[in-house]
Amino acid sequence: MSDVVIAGGGSVGLAAAVFLAHHGVRAHVVERRAGLSEHPRALGLSPRTLEFFREAGLGVELDAVAVRSTEMWKADARTVAEIDRANAPRRTPFTQPETSPEKPAGHYPQDRLDAALLPAARERGATVEFGVAVTGVTQDADGVSVELSDGRVLRTRYLIGADGVKTAVRPALGIGTTGPGEVGEPVLNILFEADLTGFFGALPTMVEIGHPDVRGMLLSVGERRWVLHTGAPGAPEELIRTALGAEVPVRVIAAKWWRATLRMAEEFRAGRAFLVGDAARSVSPLGAFGLNTGLADAHNLAWKLALVLAGQAGDGLLDTYHDERHAVAELVTRQAVLRWENPRLHWDPAAVAERAAVGAWHAPLVTMGYRYDSAAVIDAVVQPPSTEDLVAALDGAPGSRLPHRWTSPGVSTLDLVRSRFTVFAGAPSWREAAEKAAARLDVAMGAAVVPDADWLSAIGIENGGALLVRPDGFVAWRSPVAVAGGDAVLESVVSRVLDR
Repeated sequence: MSDVVIAGGGSVGLAAAVFLAHHGVRAHVVERRAGLSEHPRALGLSPRTLEFFREAGLGVELDAVAVRSTEMWKADARTVAEIDRANAPRRTPFTQPETSPEKPAGHYPQDRLDAALLPAARERGATVEFGVAVTGVTQDADGVSVELSDGRVLRTRYLIGADGVKTAVRPALGIGTTGPGEVGEPVLNILFEADLTGFFGALPTMVEIGHPDVRGMLLSVGERRWVLHTGAPGAPEELIRTALGAEVPVRVIAAKWWRATLRMAEEFRAGRAFLVGDAARSVSPLGAFGLNTGLADAHNLAWKLALVLAGQAGDGLLDTYHDERHAVAELVTRQAVLRWENPRLHWDPAAVAERAAVGAWHAPLVTMGYRYDSAAVIDAVVQPPSTEDLVAALDGAPGSRLPHRWTSPGVSTLDLVRSRFTVFAGAPSWREAAEKAAARLDVAMGAAVVPDADWLSAIGIENGGALLVRPDGFVAWRSPVAVAGGDAVLESVVSRVLDR
């Protein structure tokens, strides 16, 4: 019997295998497609997502697949040939004080991301099979039986359904969905190769094409590789040339129709099975929230499964996966829909009043400022104090992501967590308290003494107070001031988080 089977070998399934391996759990991944997808699909990774891969030791690999060959701005023009470069507004990334040790080096087409995740998963001990579909799922008190299209039945302690919008796992588990399903008109994705920068000069990351015969979006997805999204009928090469407005040599690699989907599973957990990524919820594409949210699902679930499999946590910890990620999925879906209805809410950093009027969050808050409220957080502070200012939102409150601060060159407070429970404080006495609590609980726990009064004040503690941070970097508990018997308090708090 394996510990974990993952249905789905796309970005989220492969990332789940990597995150599990980082916590000492080997997974068995089965993917119904014959190989990795050649379509770029999603492009943007948030700083928070890059933090996941930094933690797992994949920072170099992610940096290598980033696309840097284009200028990070967006143009609107009838055709590419008609871009007014002199007057085109340069869209700079949302500028806020440094809130993460990671900064995107460009954008990250999903085909390139998958090509980095597959060898990383295998090198870390995961088994990854292609051309094998899940055809049935049954479970009992001891495990899950996963029926495969080649006639095999895999027996596993836990199953993760990461098999996308067309998931076979979700219906097999009897989990219903909410949402309208497919929305908008069908769109054709044309992946092609062409030397556009050599022909036209510097081009932006994306061009909104306004030609009446080929309205759509042109996106850079690699050196000499582009994607044209359009709902126009016609032969792919002709559509491309019309959008370009010039006779440029092009080679069509693939073309695929798709429609945006809004759908969410009613439950993200069913016994020993869990849903992550698009199998759990799918959102409209504007904002790049779908991929980032799916990867956050996998990151949230991995450490919890690892502790339960190691006998260090009770089953109740796994319930917090649904409690935390379903609430985030509801938030992200709402934010994606608002942007689908009014793209300016996303693209214009200055649209503060418009966002406030409809309840839209500033984009960095959607991917990093969300909070958890579950049994794995003590006295959660659910609502961030700002939905525009990420610094204000990351204030050390229970349920929020630990604020970033450089503690030495190249070392962030987030790096000090080291995928374990970690106490952050200004008083050295918390080191001994953490050691005693960890020994009695037989669970990994460390302490980071940060003698930075300004940072301690910003996260809501005095020198004698402390934060307890979970292995995923979220604050589980906060004591603004010193407490007597810190080791006993930590033991009690961690026991509650772990359902022991």
